[in-house]
Amino acid sequence: MLTAFRDRTEAGRVLSERLKAYAGRSDVVVLALPRGGVPVAFEVARALKAPLDVFVVRKLGVPGHEELAMGAVASGGVTVLNDDVVDGMHIPARVINAVAAEELSELTRRERAYRDDRGAPDVRGRTVILVDDGLATGSTMRAAVAALRRLRPAHIVVAVPVAAPSTCDEFRDEADDCVCVMTPEPLYAVGVWYEDFSQTTDEEVCDLLARSVVPAAAVAVREEEAVQ
Repeated sequence: MLTAFRDRTEAGRVLSERLKAYAGRSDVVVLALPRGGVPVAFEVARALKAPLDVFVVRKLGVPGHEELAMGAVASGGVTVLNDDVVDGMHIPARVINAVAAEELSELTRRERAYRDDRGAPDVRGRTVILVDDGLATGSTMRAAVAALRRLRPAHIVVAVPVAAPSTCDEFRDEADDCVCVMTPEPLYAVGVWYEDFSQTTDEEVCDLLARSVVPAAAVAVREEEAVQ
């Protein structure tokens, strides 16, 4: 089977070509789902000349079958469950709550590690482009969209290099716009479509955020100072 992308960097460059309509706009913020979405989003933000930050989401894996997502948790305390998995496997609430508590702890750790002393970006009234390295079931991205809705952005765009066709179609309804470069059938797994799909580290995430054109949090601060 031929791979579609050499690595996440190349995938981000290809994805940015599909997002040209958002280039140079002052209302656009690019938010990456860490960790794998950050190298992709870095290239998108650079091409669009848009600020970059992270939106932390953690998958809730089924105990004993952690690769299978029964849902996800996101910044802001939002929990999204995959009812088909929960009901189909008869997973009790106590198990869901235990896994969610563990993942929320890791979510908090990552937010502190990635942002240091920076606050979360103010996305109210903005166009937010949510980027990941791919979509399989979409539970992680679904949690991100649900959490962002509470922050009142004007427009949410889901953007990925590769996705399952049915998942991409679902997000055309759940988000305001959805851009999927490739929708192979069958998907098999997101990593199949990358030559290099090695794990992104916390250090790489912090480095890319530091190298971004304009940190998203800085935009809010700059605009607030301008008003004063």
